[in-house]
Amino acid sequence: MKLEDIKKNWGLIIIGGGITGAGVFREAVKMGLDVLLLERKDFAWGTSSRSSKLIHGGLRYLKEKRFLLTRASVNEREYLLEHAPGLVESLGFLMPVYDKQRPGKKTLSLGLSIYDMIALERQHKYYEAAEFSSLIPQIKQEGLLGGFLFHDAQVDDARLVLRLINEAVESGGSAVNYTSAIKINRNGKGEVVGITARDTETLNVKNLSTPAVINATGSWAEELHPSPKSKLHLRPLRGSHLLFPGSLLHLSHAVSFVHPADNRPVFVVPWEDAILLGTTDVDHYEDLSKEPFISEEEIDYLMDAFTAMFPSVDISLKDCISTFAGIRPILSEGNLSPSEESREHIVWKDKGLVTITGGKLTTFRRSALEALKAVKPFLGNGKINGPHAPEFFRVPDHPEMDYGLPLHYWHRLYGRYGKNADELVRRAAPEDLSYIPGTHTLWAELPFTAKHEQVKHLDDLLLRRLRIGLLTPQGGKAYLKRIRKLCKNSLPWNNKRWRKEIKMYLEQWERCYSLPPKYAARPDESRVFSVKKFKALFKKYSTENKKAEGTEAEGKREK
Repeated sequence: MKLEDIKKNWGLIIIGGGITGAGVFREAVKMGLDVLLLERKDFAWGTSSRSSKLIHGGLRYLKEKRFLLTRASVNEREYLLEHAPGLVESLGFLMPVYDKQRPGKKTLSLGLSIYDMIALERQHKYYEAAEFSSLIPQIKQEGLLGGFLFHDAQVDDARLVLRLINEAVESGGSAVNYTSAIKINRNGKGEVVGITARDTETLNVKNLSTPAVINATGSWAEELHPSPKSKLHLRPLRGSHLLFPGSLLHLSHAVSFVHPADNRPVFVVPWEDAILLGTTDVDHYEDLSKEPFISEEEIDYLMDAFTAMFPSVDISLKDCISTFAGIRPILSEGNLSPSEESREHIVWKDKGLVTITGGKLTTFRRSALEALKAVKPFLGNGKINGPHAPEFFRVPDHPEMDYGLPLHYWHRLYGRYGKNADELVRRAAPEDLSYIPGTHTLWAELPFTAKHEQVKHLDDLLLRRLRIGLLTPQGGKAYLKRIRKLCKNSLPWNNKRWRKEIKMYLEQWERCYSLPPKYAARPDESRVFSVKKFKALFKKYSTENKKAEGTEAEGKREK
């Protein structure tokens, strides 16, 4: 669908195709509203495809005494585990406890007990050192007292966004990517009467009418709706990750531990055939319209966390498959370190324009319902569903015909594609019903998503509809010939366009998803961990951040 093809009048327009916008879109369609979703780039282009892939209760929020946020997060985790099997799956976490570590065993045990009480099920267990080491032998032994096993959940974040959008469209909603809202239009009383939208590729402009707009653009929210509080503004924080082959550290559980330089939590998470190492939490001063990428300092930070915790694992940057970075839309009054900032969402209202920003991937449904509640006075008689209304179409436990695929294949496909999984497999050639090496993606998913999910560019397909660009070497370069052959009938591209898309994709991958040139040139450079070195490094960057914030504040005063 293109901007030029959509009608003029709408009951509600949602701006932003990330997890928050997708959640609002799905709920609004369930209410029977005539609703349009616009995304200036691709669906899930921003933070919602670049997270740590976790649906979690936020154990660290207990330490910050944010009990309501923890309760909401745990409840949402349990809801999604029940209603989105195959997409949201339980994941065990191992958390080591060391001598003189903070928080210690008693504090962690109390927090995990509260976690379990909220979930109404005991889900954690403590192991003494010898038994804990048997669960993960490569872990650092010096000072090890034991460790906990507890449970959270894992998700393919981009597929969650796409399932919400796709099922909303199937239920009567309309969604368009690569289309931006460049202006909110108002009448003489200041009330919203519509927007001016622009196709970001053709540059065609069209005025659309609506009495209500929800701004769910994340880090970009203040472009459409400046904060009504003079001291409260969005603070873009970057979280970056490294991916390595799973063969380097065979994990059946994720591992959560603290970085020895600053005591921040770090994760090593099994994801398909890879392990994901993350995440950082640093101020992002770059242009938000440009794709973010990991910095050299963040690479050093993550690698030193890994080598400190797994000293016996032979790992170096030459093993790195890919990198990725996302920007968190954090609301801040400017007086806290990045990791101390609140992850709670906020709603601003302005005569038909409702802005929802901040928040967490895990609690997207609650954010969506709060945004719709705020905009309800402008919606007519639409009924707002409660938090327990079904979010997804029901899917069968098993297919009527399995086409030779094991049940766990179907479980995954139903989670990602809902009831459309049957059509995907039915239309596939038998040779395409196998996994692409290094992934849990079937070759058959390529032509299906290319045809049915508004793919405009090759990176849409390989980085968000599917994760070949993250999980295979050089962004899947070795598979591009077969990918082109599979998708030639699904994408309306001639040979010239295919060459252009491949060139653009590979350049983009090198720029934003590979190691920076310094490391690519010297991948075998040895790494030696030094707590002193990294405490000095963080002191330096803390000072630079404060100077930059001071300069920015001075600039605002001058304006």
